Amino acid sequence: MDVLKRYFKSPPAVIGLILLIVVLFMAASAGWLYPRDPLALAGRPLVWPGDNPRFLLGTDNSGRDIAAQLFHGARISLLIGVVATVIAIFIGIVIGAVAGFYGGTVDTVLMRITEAFQTLPNFLLLLVLVAVFGSNMTTVTIAIGVVSWTAPARLTRAEFLSLRSREFVQACRTLGMKDVQIIFREILPNALPPVIVYASVVMAVAILLESALAFLRLSDPNVASWGNLIGLGRDVLRVQWYVSAIPGLAILFTVLAVSLVGQGLNDALNPRLKSR
Repeated sequence: MDVLKRYFKSPPAVIGLILLIVVLFMAASAGWLYPRDPLALAGRPLVWPGDNPRFLLGTDNSGRDIAAQLFHGARISLLIGVVATVIAIFIGIVIGAVAGFYGGTVDTVLMRITEAFQTLPNFLLLLVLVAVFGSNMTTVTIAIGVVSWTAPARLTRAEFLSLRSREFVQACRTLGMKDVQIIFREILPNALPPVIVYASVVMAVAILLESALAFLRLSDPNVASWGNLIGLGRDVLRVQWYVSAIPGLAILFTVLAVSLVGQGLNDALNPRLKSR
């Protein structure tokens, strides 16, 4: 209850939560409000928003309803963000936990591997993976998760380094518990809160990475994603700028919402850090 009280005392955190609820509503109601295929032709191409009451947000280059793509695209963006985040956090936790718990040579090897991944920009490495393994939505989502694990790994490692010498860990060793049990049953629950909070950053970056891929037409063209709509509007950006601007605003508000919620959770869970 104290955590919730601290969270709702922060106006930015509340605003972020409201924005996130709006995006979740869009994703949940897409099939009800727009039951047809969002990529199906619906009317005349490039109808401006407001010109036709059937298309509140207008149509794109091919005559597809932008509002339908926007609502269905919310599902795609949230799905990519959540799945890629789970993959990145899982990889990061395993590598960071093992490195921080054992230290020494194990820590050195794993951190050198982490640094090797960090020497390449995430987006460049993502382009390589997509070029090698294809650009369907499953591959893109997994690839985004694979290039996003390094920061969670370092954060987990830091938490384990500070916790592995605590009294409860020494007691577990005395009781003869196996290393796997100590890592995942005893230390990990105490190291998770900052990692979970950081997951909001990973999710926001995952949504942006997919949008950047789609803008370059390297994502799955068979799904109604916000990035694909932005990429489609690139061809008519000077005249019908709304085709790219509308999904661009949706991405902006979604990333802002996730970031504000994550910051709010961080302040609520770590009030001492905020007071500093």
